[in-house]
Order: sequence, then structure tokens, then C-alpha cells
Amino acid sequence: MSRIILPSLAALALVACGGSDPAENTAPTEAPSAPSTTQDSAPAETAAAAPAVESAQAPAEAPAQPVQAAVEDVEDHSATLAALGENFIDADLGNGARQYRRCQACHTLNEGGRHTVGPNLHGIFNSEAAQKEGFGYSSQLASSGLVWDIETLDAWIENPRAMVPGNRMSFVGLRDADKRRDVIAYMIIESSR
Repeated sequence: MSRIILPSLAALALVACGGSDPAENTAPTEAPSAPSTTQDSAPAETAAAAPAVESAQAPAEAPAQPVQAAVEDVEDHSATLAALGENFIDADLGNGARQYRRCQACHTLNEGGRHTVGPNLHGIFNSEAAQKEGFGYSSQLASSGLVWDIETLDAWIENPRAMVPGNRMSFVGLRDADKRRDVIAYMIIESSR
């Protein structure tokens, strides 16, 4: 029984921590119909545990559905990316989707999405900061006068605490300029759908 439960628990832990699709990580839950010998059970145990081990290495390489959608839609968005500026022409929307996973712990991006720890970010581009109805912003951000344009989003994502000291956002920042470019491009395109 432990041969069935342990791989299943490992797969569930991977899924809870942002691993890949639960269907890929699920170990068999039925006991074998015939008793097996010690020699026969070792390969079965290895086979049941193998998907969990492979999945532990795969999330960094295996794209999730939003990443696939962003990569497939790159041609459709080339004009939008070019309109954002020369720096955005080479934006990697697949990487942007992967970088956005850090944001989705606190933010939703879909139209009509709910506020969680942070506000929903749909349609945020070129809007005033702290204006999403139904979310309680810090007084520092509410009085900042910021408008979420490219430069402001870039500076905010790089280090939100330095940009508006005393705000409540717990994100420490994303120092890599290419990753910030990619996530901004992804957020703008996804939040305009």
C-alpha cells in the first residue's frame, strides 16, 4: 500500500508547489490484482515513482498552458510589442508568462478577475495607481500619483519598496531587465484580451 501512497503524495506535493499538470503526476491508485514477488515489485515501484521524479525537474522546462498560448500568439502581437517600444520587439512572451507565475500568487490578470492579496491587474497599463475598485491600497500608493506606463511598471517591478516606500507589496523585485521586459509585455497583452 505504501508503494502506491508515497508516489501519489510526492505527485500531490509537486502539484501544490506549482508543478506540472496533475494528470501527468498521478501514480496508479489501484493495488495490483495478483500478489507480486519482491523482484517484480521493485520495477513497479520505480515505474510509479518515475513520473514524480521527472516532474520535479520538468516545471522549469515544460511550459504551462498560459505559456503555450503566449508563445503561439506571438505573431498576433508583434504590432503591439513594437508599439510598446524598440526594446519590446524582442520580448519573449513565453518567458513573460513564466515570470508572471511569481505575480499570480497575489494578482489575477483576467478581465473581471477577483482581487486576492493584491489587486486584479487587468487593464492596468496606462491607468492611475491605486484605482481598482474594491481593493484596499496603502495610503502611500494611493497618494503616489503614479500612472502605470512602461517606465513606471519597469521601476515598480524592479523594486517596489524603493519606488514607493511604505507600500504593502511584499515582492522583493525582479532585477533582470530582460525578465522585466518580458513580464511587462506578457501582462500588457494578456490584460488587454
